[in-house]
Amino acid sequence: MKIAIIHEWLDSYAGSERVVEQMLACYPEADLFALCDFLPENQRGFLGGKVPTTSFIQRLPFARRMFRNYLQLMPLAVEQFDLQGYDLVLSSSHAVAKGVITGPGTRHISYVHSPMRYAWDLQHQYLRQAGLTRGLKGLYTRWLLGRMRAWDQMSASRPDVILGNSRYIAERIRKVWRREADVLHPPVDLDGFPLSTAPRTHFLVASRQVPYKRIELVAEAFARMPELPLTIVGDGPAAPLVAKAAAGSPNITIRGRVPQAELVSLLQTARAFVFAAEEDFGIAMVEAQSCGTPLIVYGRGGARDIVREGETGVFFEQQTPEAIIAAVRAFVAREADFTPEACAAQARQFSIPEFRRKLTGIVRMAMAPA
Repeated sequence: MKIAIIHEWLDSYAGSERVVEQMLACYPEADLFALCDFLPENQRGFLGGKVPTTSFIQRLPFARRMFRNYLQLMPLAVEQFDLQGYDLVLSSSHAVAKGVITGPGTRHISYVHSPMRYAWDLQHQYLRQAGLTRGLKGLYTRWLLGRMRAWDQMSASRPDVILGNSRYIAERIRKVWRREADVLHPPVDLDGFPLSTAPRTHFLVASRQVPYKRIELVAEAFARMPELPLTIVGDGPAAPLVAKAAAGSPNITIRGRVPQAELVSLLQTARAFVFAAEEDFGIAMVEAQSCGTPLIVYGRGGARDIVREGETGVFFEQQTPEAIIAAVRAFVAREADFTPEACAAQARQFSIPEFRRKLTGIVRMAMAPA
């Protein structure tokens, strides 16, 4: 087969790029396309030496620093890729990659990380945070997002198969595009997060400290449970809010960023990993389970795919300190039921080998003669 892999843009090695990495591992003969490629040299290893074919956005003024400002041109740019002669197109899409144009003899499978949140359900939050709720610039941005929604919904009919990275994303796809999506969870590298049966001494939060993670709620909850030690790892713009919530609580230790080896050790010795955010999937939760650590997590988003309630973790249904306290108390009451072996076994279904096995199986089915 002649295969093309399409990704929006390459500027860092992060979550969606890890999916591209595994697509390339499954199909190393594939040609790679991206709207623009500004990856630093020290992060290019996952491309296996491939140099992607890029769009005209690569050559626009100030694109290296400001390519996201060309959002209004991205639908046009992705439609300019010439994919004649390809048997299979795999797109990795969180904005426009799923909108590539393919011919009748080409099968297009789109792996969707999420429909464009800033154009759909988070539009008003995006406009508030960007200071674009009024004025001519705000009016233009609303018009632009309306145009993007119309193109986004129209182009959602182009892939032959749509894959969502969780049941939560599959439901969002159904809501905004009126398309059914199969679920293929993203690949998580579990080799660096081995199972441990070491003594477990503390509860743990490990996350970048940004507002939507709601780490301050976890700190406030544990400040009201002084008998339970909590360690908070990570930094970010919400760090002062977290520090304020933890102030005066000797049972709460804030560590900031720590080396990877130290993070793994903290995961392996945690009684439970506490997570209060609503995520599309939630790789950090899988990494914690891989170490044998149960989860106490907000029961929306990708967490519903990751946790087997009552076996590998417990949910709380509201983002409040009171709900977190109740969930922690429920966990402590039956802590012996959550074994490290069960947690690690649950994590393995999200491993890299599982992702490759499932992806190649989906491709075989899609390419089979009718």
